[in-house]
Amino acid sequence: MHSIYDWFRRHRFAVDFVLMSVLWLTMLPLSIIDGGYADSLSSYVYSGVFATALIAPLAWRRTRTVLAGLIIASVCILQWSLHVQPMAANIAVPLVVYALAAFGPRWASLGGLFLALIGAIMLVTRYFIGFANMSLADLPAGTATVLMVWVLIMFSWTAGDLTRTKRLREQALADRAHRLEIEAQHERDLAASDERAHIAREMHDIVAHSLSVIITQADGARYAAVANPAIAPETLATIAATGRTSLQEMRRLLGVLRGDDEASTRPLPGLGDLDELLLGIRAAGLPVEYTSTGEARRALPAGAELTAYRTIQEGLTNVMKHAGPKAQATVALIWNSRGLTITVQDDGRGAAASPPTTSPGTAESSSGGNGLRGMGERIKLYDGTLSFGPVTGGGFSITAFIPYTEN
Repeated sequence: MHSIYDWFRRHRFAVDFVLMSVLWLTMLPLSIIDGGYADSLSSYVYSGVFATALIAPLAWRRTRTVLAGLIIASVCILQWSLHVQPMAANIAVPLVVYALAAFGPRWASLGGLFLALIGAIMLVTRYFIGFANMSLADLPAGTATVLMVWVLIMFSWTAGDLTRTKRLREQALADRAHRLEIEAQHERDLAASDERAHIAREMHDIVAHSLSVIITQADGARYAAVANPAIAPETLATIAATGRTSLQEMRRLLGVLRGDDEASTRPLPGLGDLDELLLGIRAAGLPVEYTSTGEARRALPAGAELTAYRTIQEGLTNVMKHAGPKAQATVALIWNSRGLTITVQDDGRGAAASPPTTSPGTAESSSGGNGLRGMGERIKLYDGTLSFGPVTGGGFSITAFIPYTEN
């Protein structure tokens, strides 16, 4: 049923042409009889021509509404001026008034109504009363006839205007539904983009940290084992433990992507896991000094704790990759009434050629790689700030601030 309705909407001219043809075949014989008052061939021909001229434009009542109204109005004026008798085909007038009100512009709708009301007066005074011979006795009958025609015209116009209102309302609803669909698609795209960025950050944090530890341990063991072969088993054990931890994190992340409920409910690393993280970093050969001052006014959300953990993890991973040999790192947590400040600093080679960068979380600069960019994106989600850059005298420093989430 819905497909039939759509076909009618797509083929409006074909539908109107068929309806016009049916109306023309019905009204033509009646119009010829009505117009053949002189009982002559010419009167019958006139009636047939005018009937066709009145009915035919209705084929364009929806596709060329104003043109159809102008043609029918012109034919009616010509009919009146040539004294052609009213006929059944004049039913086209209320039909085109309806079409103008329903499908035409507002000015054409009101103009068609005005012309039809004036035409009713012209019709009654000429053909039903006779304007030249009209007397006061004919006034009540003429007035009643005009009012009857006006009622028909006003009914047609009102029905068309209601149809117009309904059509515009349906169109507005369809446009609104289309806009909502587009907005929903945009929201889905943005959510997918955010999720891809989140996955990329997690993958980078897990893989980059673990591989940095593994590479550092493997390089150190390769040189140390020459002098002391007993170091090799201990180093390999550290590499294996780091690999297993990384594998567990990767399985957890992949479980979330697959929609695994069991994997998605496993606890995420937080500040309580820093001891284990620092133990692994120290085992990889990087001395780390850790301090925590102040007390938390309230607990950070799980996501904010994960952000703090990943910030420290990424900062220490960068130290291992870029600070050079014999570097030392310090990790400081400072709690105050506003939130948590995290500082990761080393005394290695740093990035002397790069200026310090401060940003409200984006941390995008020529000196900031994917790790720093991902770190900034994480912190920005919690309205935090991130600054990083070389330290005077050597080394590199990363400072992040994560405020409390106010209820």
